[in-house]
Amino acid sequence: MRLRNRVAMITGAGGLMGQAIALRFAEEGAKLVITDISERKLMDTKKMLTKLTKDIIAIRSNVLNYDEVKNVVNDTYAQMDKIDVLINVVGGIRSHPMNQSILEISGDRWDDTMTLNMKGTLNCIQLVAPNMVKQKYGKIVNISSIGFAGESGLSDYGAAKAGVASLTKTTAIELSPNINVNCIAPGLIQTSITTRLGNDELEYYRNQTLTGKLGEPIDVANTALFLSNDESRNITGQIIAVSGGISPHL
Repeated sequence: MRLRNRVAMITGAGGLMGQAIALRFAEEGAKLVITDISERKLMDTKKMLTKLTKDIIAIRSNVLNYDEVKNVVNDTYAQMDKIDVLINVVGGIRSHPMNQSILEISGDRWDDTMTLNMKGTLNCIQLVAPNMVKQKYGKIVNISSIGFAGESGLSDYGAAKAGVASLTKTTAIELSPNINVNCIAPGLIQTSITTRLGNDELEYYRNQTLTGKLGEPIDVANTALFLSNDESRNITGQIIAVSGGISPHL
């Protein structure tokens, strides 16, 4: 098992992507710390995980709130003594309509999207990484998006995800040489966001891929697993696209 005796903290574990990562990690022997803003969704994930492991800490929190993240981290150190792996899943876009011109987007929407996609990642890194440095071991995986390359109607989301990608590279430099920090940039993954898109939009995104299909949460989970164990020990500061062949770049 590739994560035996490793403690992994996963944010957004109530969503389909975070849930898939948690389940995949449990299959590989990880001890898990899961958190989500939704108590109900978090408990649903915990229930699924109990079939695979008893080593689970599930704490409801809003990772955009520094003090709430601090409580999660402190409880984890009290019960499990360490955190070896941090997976920052929380992000997305909450606005309706989802697509809006840069000429029309409001300042409030801009601020909300930036905060949602970057603040939790920053909070978790600041609270988890110092002990990784002390133990001279750690894996951090952030979730960006191929949208960081820019996409019409999603200027706020693209800019926020570009920020996550940039933050990943800076963090990898600052925490070297013992901490690996990488970033996954998914294409459109079949999660709750696909329910907000019409058939024509889904077909458009599907046709952009070389594989002719949309990604699934397990695709992101498998990549996170690779970046979280020692098979990827010489990979850091990288942006890994899980996008069916779409290659984003600035």
